[in-house]
Amino acid sequence: MDELIPLSNETLGDLPDDVRVPRYNRDELSAGMVHIGLGNFHRAHQSWYLHRLFDEGLAHDWAIVGAGVRAPDAAQRERLLSQDCLTTLIELGPSGRAVEVVGAMIDFVPVEETNTALIAQMVEPTTRIVALTVTEGGYYTDPVTGGFAETHPDIQHDAANPRSPKTAFGAMIEALRQRRDAGSGPFTGMSCDNLQGNGMILRQTMVGLARLIDADLADWIDSHCTFPNSMVDCIVPATGPAELELVRELGIDDDAPVTHENFRQWVIEDKFCAGRPDWDKVGATFTDDVHDFEAMKIRLLNGGHQVLANVGEILGIELISDAMSHPSIRALFHKVQSSEVAPHVNPVPGMSPENYISLIETRFANPAIIDTTRRVAFDGSSRHTGFILPTLREALRDGQPVKGLALVEALWARMCEGTREDGTQIEPNDPIWSDLTAAAAATKTDPAAWLAQSSIYGDLADQEAFADAFVHWMNVIWSDGVEAAIAEYVG
Repeated sequence: MDELIPLSNETLGDLPDDVRVPRYNRDELSAGMVHIGLGNFHRAHQSWYLHRLFDEGLAHDWAIVGAGVRAPDAAQRERLLSQDCLTTLIELGPSGRAVEVVGAMIDFVPVEETNTALIAQMVEPTTRIVALTVTEGGYYTDPVTGGFAETHPDIQHDAANPRSPKTAFGAMIEALRQRRDAGSGPFTGMSCDNLQGNGMILRQTMVGLARLIDADLADWIDSHCTFPNSMVDCIVPATGPAELELVRELGIDDDAPVTHENFRQWVIEDKFCAGRPDWDKVGATFTDDVHDFEAMKIRLLNGGHQVLANVGEILGIELISDAMSHPSIRALFHKVQSSEVAPHVNPVPGMSPENYISLIETRFANPAIIDTTRRVAFDGSSRHTGFILPTLREALRDGQPVKGLALVEALWARMCEGTREDGTQIEPNDPIWSDLTAAAAATKTDPAAWLAQSSIYGDLADQEAFADAFVHWMNVIWSDGVEAAIAEYVG
C-alpha cells in the first residue's frame, strides 16, 4: 500500500481523484450552530446536508461547532481536531461505494465537567441553533408516562448548580439565561434523535429543568425559543477495525471515518426562532406536520430494527443483513410489520406504509453495511419503550391483534437472559442490564415476571390480550426455542 495521506485541510488536494472533497473554502466559514453529540450518525446525516449546502455556495455563516458533555467525548474531540474536524464518509450501496470528505464542522469546544466552554459558545450571538444527537434515552423522560424525570440525579444536580451544569440541557439553559440578560435573544433547540415528537420532548426537558432553577427563565424559554420536531433517517454503523481498514485501503489516514448506507432522509418542522439554513435546497423536507413521517420511520424502521436485532442475538447472527436474509426471521419481520404495525401508521406524501416496509427490507438486507445486531439491540429499555410499546398500546386500545408484538417483547426478554441458544454469553448491552437479566431469568418459571417491570410496561401487564400472548410465547421459547415460536406465529 502507498503511504497514507493524513486527512487535513492542507491535504484535501492530495486525496485520490475519486474522493469528493469540499468545493468551498473552509477558511471562509463562520459558526452558526452548536451540535452536541458528535457521533457517527450526526456526521453522516445533519453535517452532510450542511456540507452540501456549502458546496452550493450557500449558508457559509452556519458552520458547526462540535460539543460533548460526556468524558469519552474528549477523545472524539482530539481525533477530530487532529484532522481539522474533517470526516471521510464512505457510502456503501449494494452495487458499489462512493467516498466524500465532509467539512461542515470547524471547531470542537473543550469537554469539561462544568461545561464552561460549551456555555460560552452557545452564548455567542452568532449561535442561532443548538442541535443534539444524545440517543433516545438521553432526554430524562419517564419511560412509562413520557413525562419529565425531574428526580433524576443529573437533573437534581443541575437544578442545584445551574452555573456549572453536567447535562447538555443545563448548559443550554444557562446559556439562554445569559443571552436573555444580555439582550442577544433566544436560539432554536433542535433534537436529531429518534423520538416521536423529539422537539416537544426537548422543550419538555428544557422548560422542566429551567422551572426547577428559575420560573421566570422557564417562561422566557417557553415563549421565545423554538424546538422543531424532526425525522432523521440513515443507517450508520459504528466505526471499528473493519471501517478503519476500509478508509486506509482508500489511501486516507482518518481516525474517525464513517460508513453509511446509500439513503438519507430528513424531515423538519419549519419552526426556527433565529433563522436556519436552507437545507431543503439539498434534499431535506420542511413541513409544519412532521408527525406522520416520524411515526412511519420510528415504528416501522426503528421498531423493525429491534425485531431483527433481538432474535439475531439469540441465534448468534452477528449482522443485521444476515438476520434480514434468515428465512424465519424475515418472515417474522414481514408479518408483524405488515399486520400489526402498519395499520397504525398513516401514509405520507409519496409513500404508503406497505411500500415503506418493502423499502426498509431492501435497506436492511444491504450486505455492504456492516451493522451488528449488538449495536442495534443496545439500550432496548429505551428503544422498546419508544419504538414498540406505543404501537402495542394503540393496538390494544383499538382491539387490534397483538400476538406478534407480544412475541417481539418475549424475544427481547429471552435475549436479556444473557445467553444465546448455542450457550454463548451475551455481554451486558443496556444501562439497566442487571435488572433486565434478573427479570428475564425469572421468566423460566414465571413468564409474567418480565411484565412486572412497571418502569417499562406500566399497566400493560393488566392487559389480558397482551399478557396472555406474552406468557404463551415465553413458554414456547423456553420449551421449544425461538424458531419454533416464530414458526407458530408465521403459520
